[in-house]
Amino acid sequence: MINNRAYLWIFVTFVLLAGCDDQRILEKTGFIHSTSFDLLPDGKINYAISVPIANPEIKTSREFLSTVAKSSKEGRINLAKQTNLTLVSGQLRTALFGLSLAKKGIWDYMDTLMRDPTISEQAKIIVVNGDAKSLLERNYRSYPRTGRYIDRLIQKEAKGHAIPLTTIYTFVRDYYDDGIDPIVPIIKNAGETLAIDGIALFKDDKYVGKIKSEDALIFSFIYHSFKHGELSIDLKEEELQDSKTVMLSSLNSSKKVDVKHEESGQTKVIIHANVTASILEYVGELKLSDDASRRKLEREISDIITQRAERIIKYLQDKKTDSLGIGTYVRNSMTYSGWKETSWHDKYPNLNVQVKLNVRIKEYGFRH
Repeated sequence: MINNRAYLWIFVTFVLLAGCDDQRILEKTGFIHSTSFDLLPDGKINYAISVPIANPEIKTSREFLSTVAKSSKEGRINLAKQTNLTLVSGQLRTALFGLSLAKKGIWDYMDTLMRDPTISEQAKIIVVNGDAKSLLERNYRSYPRTGRYIDRLIQKEAKGHAIPLTTIYTFVRDYYDDGIDPIVPIIKNAGETLAIDGIALFKDDKYVGKIKSEDALIFSFIYHSFKHGELSIDLKEEELQDSKTVMLSSLNSSKKVDVKHEESGQTKVIIHANVTASILEYVGELKLSDDASRRKLEREISDIITQRAERIIKYLQDKKTDSLGIGTYVRNSMTYSGWKETSWHDKYPNLNVQVKLNVRIKEYGFRH
């Protein structure tokens, strides 16, 4: 008859054996961190993945695999044959799409990512200006794991509102919404580092243009309300003038949209944005210790940002992409039947959209 002590030893032995077995399984598992998709001239895709390696006995910090396939599912099968690891997607953080594929349309691949129950809806969607595989494959000297480098770069820049933080969830949400089109951050190779290259604009699932990185924060003013951010503005009106710039920090922006349906049948949309900021640096002739000069500087900044915002809206309308979600505000101002009778995508390019943006400087510092 087995006593209690014997039962205890049997239990401990099973736990230890189970732990050893789990360890062996973990060592044989490849947790995909990043994946990339590129369109090839023959219509096939170049599918690649980056898998972190935690084994101290192996010098490399990751395993990089790529294959050519007709679909991502076929590519996944091909990659599984190239490694002794069991590939799993539960730790996927970033999905990169090369510009060639983004221009053709990425929905088939987004749909595959969305339908995989092991992949988090918070995985980031990124467009690469160039070849996504080449960027993901490259090793950057100061960043041993390229996938992690990309992930943290996107998080940092999105926190400062220089780019949107687009996930599987947000892309799919905006794709299905008839009042807004998706936007995605763009990155590019910059030699020894990576660089943010702006905001990719989509019409449905196809890339149609981009907001340049220097205009990304201006886009944010009319896209949503936010806190924190920095912006440098060139205040020169002519090229021959002396340097005249201001660096704003601690930006807070509050956005409101008014929709007016006029008796003529026309619709007017007014985007209001109230911005507060601190001056981090100022180069110019105004004396910031003088109240009138400070008010003048606020007007100059407001006028310049407003003009840049209006140019962005005109560009979006020319590209026929409603990246700002103006359609959602128009839809909310109408009845359901009225909206359904409206051909929004035909109406949007000629819509009267105005920007009323006001900048108030809360901290000036002193000019010596």
